Amino acid sequence: MAARKGRQRTCEPGEPMDTETRDAGVEVRAEVYLPGRGPPLREGEELVMDEEAYVLYHRAQTGAPCLSFDIVRDHLGDNRTELPLTLYLCAGTQAESSQNNRLMILRMHNLHGTKRTPSEGSDDEEEEDEDEEDEEERKPQLELAMVPHYGGINRVRVSSLGEEPVAAVWSEKGQVEVFTLRRLLRAVDDAQSMATFLREEQAHTKPIFTFAGHMVEGFALDWSPRVPGRLLTGDCQKNIHLWTPTDGGSWHVDQRPFAGHTRSVEDLQWSPTEDTVFASCSADASIRIWDIRAAPSKACMLTTANAHNGDVNVINWSRREPFLLSGGDDGALKVWDLRQFKSGSPVATFKQHVAPITSVEWHPQDSGVFAASGADNQITQWDLAVERDAEAGDVETEPGLAELPQQLLFVHQGETDLKELHWHPQCPGVLVSTALSGFTVFRTISV
Repeated sequence: MAARKGRQRTCEPGEPMDTETRDAGVEVRAEVYLPGRGPPLREGEELVMDEEAYVLYHRAQTGAPCLSFDIVRDHLGDNRTELPLTLYLCAGTQAESSQNNRLMILRMHNLHGTKRTPSEGSDDEEEEDEDEEDEEERKPQLELAMVPHYGGINRVRVSSLGEEPVAAVWSEKGQVEVFTLRRLLRAVDDAQSMATFLREEQAHTKPIFTFAGHMVEGFALDWSPRVPGRLLTGDCQKNIHLWTPTDGGSWHVDQRPFAGHTRSVEDLQWSPTEDTVFASCSADASIRIWDIRAAPSKACMLTTANAHNGDVNVINWSRREPFLLSGGDDGALKVWDLRQFKSGSPVATFKQHVAPITSVEWHPQDSGVFAASGADNQITQWDLAVERDAEAGDVETEPGLAELPQQLLFVHQGETDLKELHWHPQCPGVLVSTALSGFTVFRTISV
């Protein structure tokens, strides 16, 4: 959460802020800052982060910005809440020169929380020395292993083929490649392995498979969570291709595209419960449900023609409920119940963002919680289960608060040109985002 500089605390959505006294001695009521809705910042004001609203908050930069990334599942255990945290990311750059791009593995570790326990039983001088030592010990660490990639990377998605971690990469040069990640992961874990990687392997790491049949660039990409190695790719010329793994560690890519969309395919999502069903969204404003058991020209089972008022940019299929989440150029977030998809009406629509939605994702453990990012530089957290307390009448009188959707849990700001976010599947409540300003890892007090 953010506050105007000089105001010492912020509030959760729906909570009034305290009054305060300005330098002039005049008591004024502090304002609730509503991103994109409230008055612009006045001269001399800026937004300041309230650390009390975060359990964890760290930022990192990698040189050239990354348009897309994915979280690599590790062997450190599930449901990790004990700090400090360690996490692994796979990302691809969008450098100004096509020659200077990289596919990379990031190991972020020693990620401590925002709160510290004060020392007891020591004087001020001892505490100051201990604080300096503590500060050094608490510094976050970042290791990077990178391989050259010709062309900017539009999207990255990670999966596993048996014990082999792999990444599918959509290149702006119009091809999709698959890379193995084992050597890069080994390098970020061990200094000696990093030295060997830099000396012998980095310059020679090539994709294990490349498909250039799309002919144009694209962004849509998803590995099946149920059938190892099965992949979908969609391009800016409305075509979707199915990849089927072969026994030789390669893929057969069906040259017959799935036909239905009339404009660019923006995102793809496999069903978490059915091996052959997937969803797609497009710049033609539609969302479609497909079954690959039918011929590509007849595989579309359900269509919502005007899902959003404009391009549908992103979708995400809940792993726990029959819900599909979508975000569009209209700034709207919509929840679709697939049992009622034929009706063409979402079961919920939220309009907090004031610019196109760039990423959406359901919480992996909490079925009613999701997060979204927008081109308005907001990340929002939502909970479908929340209902406004009818007895909290004083909250409703606060200027602007009645406009806030009751399901809005948290608004995170401070990034520039947000592109993508993901919940960490093994660290409950931890969100990672990428933007022009770099990566952010955080956990709020709300989730």
